[in-house]
Amino acid sequence: MRYILLGLIVLVAPFCQKDIVDTAVASGKFNTLVAAVKAAGLVDTLKSDGPFTVFAPTDEAFAKLPKGTVEALLNDPQGLAAILKYHVVAGKVLSNAVVTKNGQGVTTVNGADVVVTVTKNDNKAGVKIDGANVVVADIECSNGVIHVIDAVILPPSKDVVTTAIGNDQFKTLVAAVKAAGLVETLQGDGPFTVFAPTDGAFGKLPQGTVEALVGDKPKLTGILTYHVVAGKVYSGNLQSGKVKTVNGKELDIVVKDGAVTINGAKVVVANVKCSNGVIHVIDTVVLP
Repeated sequence: MRYILLGLIVLVAPFCQKDIVDTAVASGKFNTLVAAVKAAGLVDTLKSDGPFTVFAPTDEAFAKLPKGTVEALLNDPQGLAAILKYHVVAGKVLSNAVVTKNGQGVTTVNGADVVVTVTKNDNKAGVKIDGANVVVADIECSNGVIHVIDAVILPPSKDVVTTAIGNDQFKTLVAAVKAAGLVETLQGDGPFTVFAPTDGAFGKLPQGTVEALVGDKPKLTGILTYHVVAGKVYSGNLQSGKVKTVNGKELDIVVKDGAVTINGAKVVVANVKCSNGVIHVIDTVVLP
C-alpha cells in the first residue's frame, strides 16, 4: 500500500499548481512585481479563487521605467494598486482566446481597457498588450493564468482633448475644437470615438477653407461633430456599414483586408486610448 501511495503522489504532484502570487515568487523573474503587489495590499486578492489573467511585467520591464518611478510608486499604494489592477483581467483567458481579440479592448480589474494587437511574423502570431510584447504565454496557476510582458503598461490618464493637445500632429484640430467651443464637451465623461484628422489632412483642404470655418462656428461645429461617434469603438469592433455621428449624420465605414476607411479617409493610426474614449487618426477631413 505504501508504494501505491507514493506512486499516486508522484503522479499527482505535477498537477498541483501554485496560485498566481506563489508562481511569481517561485519564478525569480518577478521580484519587483511581487514587491509591488505586497506594497499595494493585493496579495490576498491575487491568492484568492479568482480566476484571474495577469499580464505580468518582468523585473527588466520595471527597470525600463524612468529612474525613481518604482520607488515613488511603492510609496503610493493607491496609485500603485490602480496600475497593478490594469495588468489584471477577471477570468482565465488563455492565449488562444487572446489572439481572437485583435484590435479590441479588454476591460481590466482597474476598469480601463487594454488593447490587444496581434502581429504576424513568418506566419507566427505575436501578441501585444497596449504595445507591450507577450514574451511568454499561458503560465497556468491554480487560480488563473500569467502572460509575461516586456513592459509595464499604464492606464490612460488624459481625455480626448488633452491627448490631442499633447500630439503635434493635431494643432489645427485642437484650434478648431477651441474655436467651436467643444473643449468642455470633449473633456466630459463620454465616452467618445474620435476620427481625428491630422494637420496634413487639414492641409489638403482648399486654401482659405480652415480660416473660413474658424469664422463660421455653426458650420465648424457641424464638421467637427461629424468626426465623433458616441461610445468607445476600438478598431477591432469597427465593421463595414453606416454609423451615426454626434452630428446626427452617418459615416460610411469600410473594413477590408485589415484596412479601415471612413468616408474614404484612411485610418492611419488606430486605438489611441484616452480616459474618456478612443482616437483613430485619419488622413483626410470628412465632410457631412
